[in-house]
Amino acid sequence: MTHPSLAQELESVLRDPDPGARQLALTQLEDLSDPEIVRPLIEAVRDEDPTVRALALGHLEDLGDPRAVPAVIGALEDEETHVREAAAAALREFRGADAATHLIDAMRHGSPFARVSVIVALRELRDPRALAHLEGALEDPAPEVRREAVLTLAYLRRPEAAPALRARLRDPDAQVRQVAVGAIDALDPAGAPALVQDFIALLSDPDWRVRVEAAIVLGRSGHGLAVPHLRSALDDGAWQVRKESALALGRLRAAPAVPDLLRLLGSDLPDLRRAAAQALGELKAAVAEAPLHRLLGDTDVEVRKAATRALDAIRAGAGRHETFARD
Repeated sequence: MTHPSLAQELESVLRDPDPGARQLALTQLEDLSDPEIVRPLIEAVRDEDPTVRALALGHLEDLGDPRAVPAVIGALEDEETHVREAAAAALREFRGADAATHLIDAMRHGSPFARVSVIVALRELRDPRALAHLEGALEDPAPEVRREAVLTLAYLRRPEAAPALRARLRDPDAQVRQVAVGAIDALDPAGAPALVQDFIALLSDPDWRVRVEAAIVLGRSGHGLAVPHLRSALDDGAWQVRKESALALGRLRAAPAVPDLLRLLGSDLPDLRRAAAQALGELKAAVAEAPLHRLLGDTDVEVRKAATRALDAIRAGAGRHETFARD
C-alpha cells in the first residue's frame, strides 16, 4: 500500500472547511523536505482565511522555491496588512535567475507597496539584468518607490548609475533628495567640482534633512569651494544643519571659519558647543585655547570631553597649523 506524500497530506487537510484546522496544519508543519510541498502552500496563499495565507507565506519564505514567486507577488496586494508584510518578507528570500525574472516582470506592478517590495528583493538578488529597471524606477510616480530605487542602486555599488541618481537631487520629494545625496557620494565621492556645486546648492534646500546631508558630504569633499557656504550655514534655522556645518568646516581645515566657530562656542545648545569645540580642535586653532578652557566647566559632560580633546589637539599641533581644503 502506497502512503500519501507529505505534500498530498497537506493538500488534503488544507481542503478542510474549518479554517481552524487549516491554520493548525500549517502551524504544526515542520517538515519541509518534500519539494512538492510548495504546491499546496501556493494554493494556501489564496485561502479565504488571512491567517492561513500568512502562515503559508511564512513557509514559502523558508522554502525559497522560485516557483512560488508569482503567488507571493500576488499576495503583495492582499487586503490584510499582515499578509502583505508576510509576502514582502518571503519575497526577499527567493534566489536564482528564475526568481529574478519574475521580480523584474513585477516592476510594473500597479501597487507602490508591491514595487517597493520587489525592489528590495532585487537588491538581495544582485542580478545585473535588474539595473536598467532600477534606474527606470527612479522616475516612478510614487516617491517611496523612487526612494527605494535610490537606496538599492547605492547598496549595489553601481557607479554607472550615478548620472541617473544625480537627477534625484532635484526630486520633488524631500526624502528622495536626502537619500540621493548619500547615494551619489557613495558611488561617486563628491570630489568633482560639479558635484560639489550640486551639494552646495542643497545647503539652501527647503528641507533641513537634505541640508544636513549636504553639509556632511561637503565636509568629506576636501573642497574649499564649500567653505563660504558652510560658514553661511552656521546661521541656518535648523540647529542640526548648524552642527553638521561646523563639523564639516573642521574636517575641511577651514581656517577662515575660526571666528564663526568661536562664536558658536557660546551657543545655548550643547550639541553646537560640542561641534564647534571639535572643529576648532581639528583646526588646531591656538586662538581658541582660552574659550575652550572655559568649556572645561560646562554643564554638559560631552561638551567638556570635546573641549578637552580639542585643547589636547591644539597643544599637540602648536606651530603646525595647516589648511587642507582644496580650491
